[in-house]
Amino acid sequence: MNKVDTISINQRVSQVEGNIVSDMDGEKVMLSVANGKYYNFGVLGGEIWSEIKEAITIQALITKLVGRYDVTEKECEEQTMAFLNQLAAEGLIRLDE
Repeated sequence: MNKVDTISINQRVSQVEGNIVSDMDGEKVMLSVANGKYYNFGVLGGEIWSEIKEAITIQALITKLVGRYDVTEKECEEQTMAFLNQLAAEGLIRLDE
């Protein structure tokens, strides 16, 4: 899936397989074998990436993050959805109903 018009908070999200992922100084970095691009997810993006190793609803992901960080649910949802939209645009995640 390379283009996504709208991601719903009720969808399940998971990683697309076939990427090389490593930790560098506490930040998660990845090389996409499929598109030959390198990504630095940072600390928080890396945590989201780890959480979506197994399929999880976006709502459950947001609930986990709100429980760990001092952030409002609305702010967490906005930032998480923006990050997931970027991953979807790069074809790095799978979205299911």
